[in-house]
Amino acid sequence: MEKLRVNNDRDFKAAYKNIVPEGYNFAFDFLDPKAAAEPGATALIHVDDAGHRREFSFGFFREESARLANALAAHGVKKGDRVMLVLYRRVEYWVSMLALARIGALPIPSPSLLTPHDIEFRVNFAKVSCVICEDSITGRMEAARPKCPGLALMVQVGQSAAPAGWLDYETLKATGAEQFPRTPDSPGGDDPMVIFFSSGTTGMPKMVLHTHTYPLGHLATGAYWHDLEPGDIHLTLSDTGWAKSVWGKFYGQWLAGAVIFVWDFRGKFEPRELLRILSEHKITTFCAPPTVYRFLVREDLKEFDLSSLRHCTTAGELLNDSVFADWQKALGLPIYEGYGQTETTLQVATLPFMKPKPGSIGKPMPDWDIVLLNAEDKPCAPGEEGEICIRLKSEKSTAGIPGLFSGYLDEQERTDKVVYGGFYHTGDKAWVDEDGYFWFLGRTDDLIKSSGYRIGPFEVESALVSHDAVVEAAVTGVPDPVRGMAVKATVVLGPGYQPGDAMTKELQNHVKTVTAPYKYPRIIEYVAELPKTISGKIKRAEIRARDQERMNM
Repeated sequence: MEKLRVNNDRDFKAAYKNIVPEGYNFAFDFLDPKAAAEPGATALIHVDDAGHRREFSFGFFREESARLANALAAHGVKKGDRVMLVLYRRVEYWVSMLALARIGALPIPSPSLLTPHDIEFRVNFAKVSCVICEDSITGRMEAARPKCPGLALMVQVGQSAAPAGWLDYETLKATGAEQFPRTPDSPGGDDPMVIFFSSGTTGMPKMVLHTHTYPLGHLATGAYWHDLEPGDIHLTLSDTGWAKSVWGKFYGQWLAGAVIFVWDFRGKFEPRELLRILSEHKITTFCAPPTVYRFLVREDLKEFDLSSLRHCTTAGELLNDSVFADWQKALGLPIYEGYGQTETTLQVATLPFMKPKPGSIGKPMPDWDIVLLNAEDKPCAPGEEGEICIRLKSEKSTAGIPGLFSGYLDEQERTDKVVYGGFYHTGDKAWVDEDGYFWFLGRTDDLIKSSGYRIGPFEVESALVSHDAVVEAAVTGVPDPVRGMAVKATVVLGPGYQPGDAMTKELQNHVKTVTAPYKYPRIIEYVAELPKTISGKIKRAEIRARDQERMNM
């Protein structure tokens, strides 16, 4: 792919064309030609928890995925089957995803933190017939298995002996031939490709279905938002159990010619260890949630040689001004924000040729016709808050937009609630300034109405975490007889800081000086950690429910 050389977003939108070949399949149409042309080219660098580094070529992934596809097919895995993957950040994850793409079976990447109850729900709800999982997860799978009658094939990855009824991954793969030829019946195009369980902040998870055009939806992610060039070494810090992994550790990076760097750490996240990894392995481009940057800027960044790092991005939640400023001051690098959902690829972003506005998620990508709609489903003027909506190419179908989901699998009613009137309604609120930059406000049910004001949680959270004492903060509304709702902050303090009336007063005064005084939190609760989804998003709904339960006691 030849990267466009443009200097502004207007020219980029005019020139960018994401052409989707008919019947596109990433394994057949990208990997196989790439491996044929450059079989020894490095595709992925893997560093495990013990620090062992291995490099894998495109030729490796072509042969291994073909072998696994043949072996799985011989054991009855076929087009349309649903296969749960629980593989941490193992190389076998990439091999499995590619193998299933060849077959047309639907992988369901799943996080390692699932309990037996979670596994039982997901396996039965998704009608999973095959599981490929890490040996450290096998015990939980076995606990759920008696209540999962649809499971027919169990494959274990790792050094441990496979339990009775399970197949060993390496033994299984060795039985497969190294060629898996394309046929007229091979999957591609609008055929289903992958299912992601959306962790959500409210309600039960949904099954988000994407087609084989989905990888091409990540072209702008890798080539432009991550600013990748051939030979770059890119690290996105994410688990393979959720969609952000394929945003930053798969399709867009390979399409842009970059090498994917995988750090397969298993224990507690240690900021200094991440900085050592960035330094030692000469990472050139990096993407992580704002929370990670908040921990990194608390370290002495000058201790580490980060001279290879040239471009940094963030997504998942809003980046606070203070973190942006501290990172840029220490490294001379801005942090470019982006926005999307499990249901989409990158919708809005700040690209390298755009001036970053800390706190803004940027401007819409060329593939997306994004409109902010008000409560009457009318377009919003600059400065007016509205729901982020994507204009569709037909009244009730998401087809024809690379990277936009097909719908919530087996739940048409849920799909109809967000896909209607010619738009996909994201459920996220934002406003746009006169320069066309979008400013994210939060989920529609996260906004706080207090004394006639509408207050977005992120702006208050941003003010709070700019104080040296605060590591993380979640802002919610609590019922108030006078104001309707009062702003409440649930706060995690850093080491050496103590909760109490004096700290509360200090934080309240700090917020008043950073943002509009009426937004300050009238209630502050101190906790050891915030409730989060498996993908790391703050569960404000859980905090609200807990507060409501206390009020009813």
